[in-house]
Amino acid sequence: MSQDLKVALVTGAGSGIGRASALALHKAGFAVAAAGRRASELDKTVAAVQGERMIAVPTDVTDPAAVEALFARVKETFGRLDVLFNNAGTGAPAIAMEDLTYQQWTNVVGVNLTGPFLCAQQAMRIMKAQEPRGGRIINNGSISAQTPRPNSSPYTATKHAITGLTKCIALDGRKNDIACSQIDIGNAATEMTERMTAGVAQANGTTMVEPRMNVQHVADAVVYMASLPLDANVLFMTVMATKMPLVGRG
Repeated sequence: MSQDLKVALVTGAGSGIGRASALALHKAGFAVAAAGRRASELDKTVAAVQGERMIAVPTDVTDPAAVEALFARVKETFGRLDVLFNNAGTGAPAIAMEDLTYQQWTNVVGVNLTGPFLCAQQAMRIMKAQEPRGGRIINNGSISAQTPRPNSSPYTATKHAITGLTKCIALDGRKNDIACSQIDIGNAATEMTERMTAGVAQANGTTMVEPRMNVQHVADAVVYMASLPLDANVLFMTVMATKMPLVGRG
């Protein structure tokens, strides 16, 4: 691989925001490692670019050994890592907090918080040791990192925690030229938000259809953040459907 080639790793790259971002980064000139749980869906992401400068690495981000193997594969294949997009995420059923099971809670915490932590650890180890030194970690925070929806305690708690993790990585990574960013996304049109077209619960007890936006706008924002020189950083960015109920929610 050319030493001038920038390398990005995207988790949750088998669908939605992850797939769109992996393809956009590739189009922008990055070599890309697409990680996720479903090998068949990752293969579809890679097939979209005919496999050139992109690899699929099936990974469970909640498993420390699997995450270690993922980053070893990236380093072995591309020689370095310039950008990590911690995008993989999941939610729990939208039911009352008191009715959630322990397993439902821990599943969300594992994917949404422990996974980004484990991936950030491995990324920082590579980034501080490579030449040229440094890199960028982008965390998917979600609108729920700012304001909750009804019956969303596991998802909202982990996304608020991502904000703290982002600030810690940004602070602790400085000495090694590692920048950290967070993108908070509101209502990108993906399979995950398809239910919004039929109406979702609001804080005032009503149900309403919520506007969505093209997921490509999110991917373009990720490329912008990823392409900045390491002496500049977008610490927090919110990209949202203009008419979604965030401002004034509740």
